[in-house]
Formats: sequence, structure tokens, C-alpha cells
Amino acid sequence: MSELMVFDEVREAIVMSGGEEIQKCMQCGVCAGSCPWGRMEEKSEFNVRSMFHMGRLGYDGYESDDFLFACTTCNQCAVRCPRGIKIPEVVRSMRSVIAETGGIPKNLKAVIGSINSQGNPWSQERSERAAWMKDMEVPEYTPDKEYLLFVCCTSAYDGRSQKVAKSVVELLKAAGVSFGVIGVEEQCCGESVRKIGAEEEFTKLAEYNIDLYNKKGVKKIITTSPHCYYTFKNEYPEFGGEFEVYHYTQLLDELLAQGKLKLSKPVNGKVVYHEPCYLGRHSKAFDAPRNLMGAVPELQLVEFDGNKDNSLCCSGGGARIWMETKAGQRFSDVKVKEAAEKEAQVIATACPYCIVMLEDSLKNLNKDDVMTVKDISEILKESL
Repeated sequence: MSELMVFDEVREAIVMSGGEEIQKCMQCGVCAGSCPWGRMEEKSEFNVRSMFHMGRLGYDGYESDDFLFACTTCNQCAVRCPRGIKIPEVVRSMRSVIAETGGIPKNLKAVIGSINSQGNPWSQERSERAAWMKDMEVPEYTPDKEYLLFVCCTSAYDGRSQKVAKSVVELLKAAGVSFGVIGVEEQCCGESVRKIGAEEEFTKLAEYNIDLYNKKGVKKIITTSPHCYYTFKNEYPEFGGEFEVYHYTQLLDELLAQGKLKLSKPVNGKVVYHEPCYLGRHSKAFDAPRNLMGAVPELQLVEFDGNKDNSLCCSGGGARIWMETKAGQRFSDVKVKEAAEKEAQVIATACPYCIVMLEDSLKNLNKDDVMTVKDISEILKESL
């Protein structure tokens, strides 16, 4: 029997890393036709159909920063795939093969280094994870509390995003929710680390957090980020982490329906809702954000032309938030331009990555004097 060729070994590695569905691809091209990169003013070399073809043949040319690591894992291709292939999962598997050889982009190596040393991807001190709670009374999680509030790394460390964590706390208090936080003992949920392809680092994070939560008696988790929500709900179970998980908008929507969350103060203005990929397409949580904003008196809610499954990604997912994107290739620029055409005063979203990307585009396009970006929690807080 002849020895396996290199391309057979690479293909087998992708399959063994969880990308077995790459073998189902029939190269129809629906994925490439659905991909947001094709809508940008400046052409990109990224093509998901070509990437799958190269992966199946075991070519190594798909590993460049602008090719394999261009994918934002937005899932727009997967919802249209006639074979039902979970394309972002295959991308993750392909990245994990590259990660094992050290072939990931320089910026993403820094993210992994920060995770290993500080437990977060933002190169911030581990001891500062609870700094966002300064001057606030935030309850500590104890077994008698019903929910653990997990504040994502971005909302824990980024000054702008800390406002989201504070707003969520105030809303939970106003609705009488029994909750608490753990704080500095926690580490990153590992979502972006896994999207980079660093499986070993992700496994360590997941096992550490699961052990911590089990020791603390955690049964239910509220997240501030859709990325954390998706990871806890869909990926932690394979490591033994069985928790009941809510994105904060889902829980607040239930509390609103029960009459426990009361929104009475008018919030004037036209608001357009940007759908976070990991809350919308990935998790199908389309209604809760809209129900909440629809309950705010005098708020005028409008939609982007493409919404729900057809919503355009902000381009921050799949670890792209840590990578440079050229002008003319920024998905968030397209969203800001459309919001301006609709004369929106606020772009509302429910994801810290989306806030970062959209605010950058507001500044780059000189629209920050006529428009702002707000998390839904910030809008609801105004209406308490």
C-alpha cells in the first residue's frame, strides 16, 4: 500500500478536527454568493467555495490572513447551504489544523498569549476583571442566587462596553432578578479562541470555567454577549458543562411579558436595529430584542433592508475584531451608510463586538456627530 500523500493527511486532519462535513460539499457556490465579502466596494481574495475546495484537496494556500482568517463566521452561507453544512464549524476545524503548526496571524497570536497569561484576550490584568463594578453595588454570586451574570471580557475591560454591563445590572435589579457575579476568578469563555483554531487553549478555558461554576453551584447563566451565550449553550456541554443559558435580552423579554420589567419613560428618536450574528442567525433569537425595544414608549424602531437571517455582519466575529480590515472592505461601514440613509439617530445592537465595529465606522465616515451606537440595555435603562 502506498503512503498517504500530504494532501490526504491534511484533509484527514480537518475531518478529525470536527470538519467532517467538508466532505458533503458539492461545490455549488451558494456559499460564495451569500458571503458578505462579495458585497464590498474593494475586492477581497476570500472565497469560501474556493477555501472548501482547497481544504478538501489538502492544499496549504488557504492559511493566509486574507483567506482562511478572513471568515467572520457570520453563518450567512450556512443558512443557505443546500446540504445543510455547518460552514463555520468547518472553518474552525481548518483553522485548528493551521494553529497546530503555528501558522495563525500575528495579531491572533497576541490574543492567545493574553489568554494564557491573563485569562482574557485584551491584554489586560487578570486582577482588573471586576473593575467595571467600581462605584456600583453588584451582588456576589452565592448558591442561593438563581442566576450567574457572566460579563464578557469586552464588557469587563473596555471602557465603552463597561456601560453595557452596568446597564444590564440595573435592569436585572429593577426586575427583581436574583443574580450575582463571580468576578476575578472567572476567565474568558473562550469563544474567539476557538474561532482562531486554538483548541487546546479553548479546552483549558472551558474545563476551568465549568469546574469553577460547578463548585459555586451555578445552574443558570445570563450573558451580556451573544458570543458567550452561544459558547456556554452549544459548546460547553461537550466538556460536561450543562447550564441553562440566557442572553440578557431573552430573560428581559420574559420578565417584560410577566410584568416584572416596566418600561415607562419615553425615549424619543428613530432607532435602527443591527442584528448580531451570534444572537440572530446562529441562535435564532430574533424576537426578544425587538419586543423589548417595541415596549419603549415613543421609540421609533426601523429595520435594515437585510435583517434577521439576511442581516449583514459587522465583521467583528470569527476573531476579526483583532485584525485590520481595509477601507472599502468593512461590513460595518455599509451598515452605517444604510442607517444614515434611513435617517436613524441610533444604531441599536446587543453585542459588544458590534458596538466596537459600528462605532469605529461612525468615526471613519464622520457620522458620529449625527448618529450614535447603543446597546439595547442602554436604551431600556433610559426607559426605566
